[in-house]
Amino acid sequence: MGVLQAATRVLAGVALRSLDVLDGAVTLPQFRMLAVLSGLGRARCVRVARALGLEASTVTRLAGRLVAAGHVTSGSEPGHRGVVTLGLTASGQHLVSQVAAWRQQELGRIIQQLPPAGRMQVTTALRQLVEAAGEGYGTISRSLVPV
Repeated sequence: MGVLQAATRVLAGVALRSLDVLDGAVTLPQFRMLAVLSGLGRARCVRVARALGLEASTVTRLAGRLVAAGHVTSGSEPGHRGVVTLGLTASGQHLVSQVAAWRQQELGRIIQQLPPAGRMQVTTALRQLVEAAGEGYGTISRSLVPV
């Protein structure tokens, strides 16, 4: 299990360091919201909150800051003015794309340090790990307590 914990530290390190490319434009929680919106598209605030594992009021506050910065739009559903919807602006999508590109480049750099046979083994093992975890693991809110 020690090697999995070490690998988790490496991957978490890549994820956290990737935000440096944004030069402080957004915080980690704000970036998480941008990433979720990138995946969901325009979505109800309640759905975004569920995906982040946060209360709707917390998402509303986070969204307010991102709207003010020009990274997120806020609106309502036609015919349901009380239903708040959130979506990415071009600026918000650009931030998500910058981080994704940096992560891809950095992970590629790390993988290139391995011999070709090792690259294949790591890729196969990680694919099996992702499949064992199940679809959406890590991207949707789940209980923090294993069942």
